[in-house]
Amino acid sequence: MKLVFIEGPGKRDTIKKYLGSDYVVFPTKGHVRDLPAKSFAIDINNNFQPTYEIIAGKQQLVEQLKAQAKKADAIYLATDPDREGEAIAWHLATILNLDPNAPVRTAFNAISKKNIMESIANPKPINQNLVNAQQGRRVLDRIMGYQLSPLLSKKIRGKLSAGRVQSVTLKLIVDREKAIINFVPKEYWTITANLTKDGKDFKADLSMYQDKKLEVANKQQVDQILQSLENAEYVVGEVKRQVSYSKPQPPYITSTMLQDAISKLKMTSSSATKVAQTLYEGVNIAGEGKTALVTYIRTDSTRVEPNAQFMAHDYILNTYGKQYCPSKFNEFAAKANAQDAHEAIRPINLNYTPESLKGKIGEAELKLYTLIFNRFVASQMNYAQYDSLSVEIKANDYIFKAGGKALIFDGYQKLLKPQEEEKGINIPPLVTGEKLTNKKLDTEQKFTKPPVRFNEATIAHEMEVKGIGRPSTYAATIQTLYNREYIKSEKRALVPTQLGVQVTEYLEEYFKNCMDIKFTADMEQSLDDVELGKVKWQDVVARFYQDFSKQLDYASKQSGVVMQKPVPEVSDIKCEKCGAMMVYRDGKFGRFLACSNYPKCKNTKNLKEPTKKVEDTGICPKCGGVVAAKYSKNGKLFFGCNNYPKCDYISWNLPLEEICPQCGSKLFKKYSRGKQIVVCENKGCNYERS
Repeated sequence: MKLVFIEGPGKRDTIKKYLGSDYVVFPTKGHVRDLPAKSFAIDINNNFQPTYEIIAGKQQLVEQLKAQAKKADAIYLATDPDREGEAIAWHLATILNLDPNAPVRTAFNAISKKNIMESIANPKPINQNLVNAQQGRRVLDRIMGYQLSPLLSKKIRGKLSAGRVQSVTLKLIVDREKAIINFVPKEYWTITANLTKDGKDFKADLSMYQDKKLEVANKQQVDQILQSLENAEYVVGEVKRQVSYSKPQPPYITSTMLQDAISKLKMTSSSATKVAQTLYEGVNIAGEGKTALVTYIRTDSTRVEPNAQFMAHDYILNTYGKQYCPSKFNEFAAKANAQDAHEAIRPINLNYTPESLKGKIGEAELKLYTLIFNRFVASQMNYAQYDSLSVEIKANDYIFKAGGKALIFDGYQKLLKPQEEEKGINIPPLVTGEKLTNKKLDTEQKFTKPPVRFNEATIAHEMEVKGIGRPSTYAATIQTLYNREYIKSEKRALVPTQLGVQVTEYLEEYFKNCMDIKFTADMEQSLDDVELGKVKWQDVVARFYQDFSKQLDYASKQSGVVMQKPVPEVSDIKCEKCGAMMVYRDGKFGRFLACSNYPKCKNTKNLKEPTKKVEDTGICPKCGGVVAAKYSKNGKLFFGCNNYPKCDYISWNLPLEEICPQCGSKLFKKYSRGKQIVVCENKGCNYERS
């Protein structure tokens, strides 16, 4: 018997289907050994030596692992192909007394038969550099989290937390909110000439004055320009006509996939991540069983393997024709800080077209798979070609500009049309030196607009651009900020709470390095250097701790700004016992009304409709839309699809994008007496967890 250890149970059936009966596939359900939850477990004075132990509740699982390992003729550690997966493999090797330098490690970048069989046939030693990079990150996060969070709880209020990536991401959101609040609109004007030639009209915008870019700031300037142009001749200057090209976007990486899933499919970052994980691990295709559809979903690389490029070429040739196939494969430049450990997110097999999967997989999975499929195929198609025209029209010392472009060949846009339709070329044939008639000059006053709030898509993009965190951390970081009540969502925009602002301001005052975006990005680069074997993880941690410990010591001795208890919100309801106004209070089971004359009067009232509402959402299993918390007239919580009345899905519990590890049925989150538990929809199954 050959034993293959994997992380998630979701892909077990897919892998077993390809490996056959000689193999036992055993899921570890993530980490089995880690830093203990209830102690610091980092020996600062001993080169930051961590102490690991079996995770609480997983002792029985570990015994099962050991029992299976004793019976195995060969063991393969096939945890996920990233730093965390490498660390899990290393911990497993330690627990099972395996030699990490022996060929015990294998990884599946795609859950396909070809990839799995090739990986099993070529196991390698555990990559200790990857393990060390994960250890460095884990120790850094433990030091900051366990030493800084208690300080926040002491100085501001209880049960607060800070994190190396979490706190800087919060700062981005807070800084954006402050920029919006402090924004002062700036006036500017546009001046447009309405020109004509041979009865054909077109417009040109004022752009330059004496060969310099012109910005018109106020009405006085407008009047001066109009006066200067009162009797001006409008003469055609430079005319440029050329063929321009539009290159397709690269295939998805984690951040761009999240951005499009959020903006185009209206998913949340957490739900998009769960659906993508399902596509990677395998979905149940009617008539075929569990099948993985996409490659590994945690990547920052746009690289595509040659075999996949040939596959795309054949698909494009057969589907769209030879003219849509580029003469050589499209390549995309990698970001400067990309790890490039895995190729881009793409379909494993282009025979599984979105059309062929309709009605065979869930709506949410189909929608996200369609995005991934189309983006990948389009990335390998020919450029779009345009007939582009730009014209300068001179009037005294002023220059007006006009232009446009018309599509000649659609190329990749055959599959992915641009979001904005091209206006085309609406300009008559012009020759340098000829005179035009100006019918009139239009002026318009405008004002600059404040920056917009981040949403889940744009904050993920900002994290990527700034080098904060890694692809696997984006969704989890955003969710943590929600859970800590540092941010809230208003019309899908991220808004910092009063608590989030105060935590940020406190950390900025006393822990400048931890809140510095460049410092955080440089730390990520240092961890990348650990992965490459250039530096030791202990040295990276030591450099961080040298300043952090001093800042921590200083902040601990300062009085700080302690948050006062928030002033309760006054209701419009009078207490029937004493006549005082009642106020809203937060309790174990949500908000309630209490007399403002407390403790003299202890009268309370339940609210018919809870004001501390559940904000969790899920993906509708019926139409793929968003399932959100709703409340009946008597305040009872239920969940319904936001696409109502088109979709009538309704449930007392929130549907999750997980399947039961015991029976494979769908899981739901159940809210019961102030607690949240996960339960199986199958009444004959007793699976339940907190």
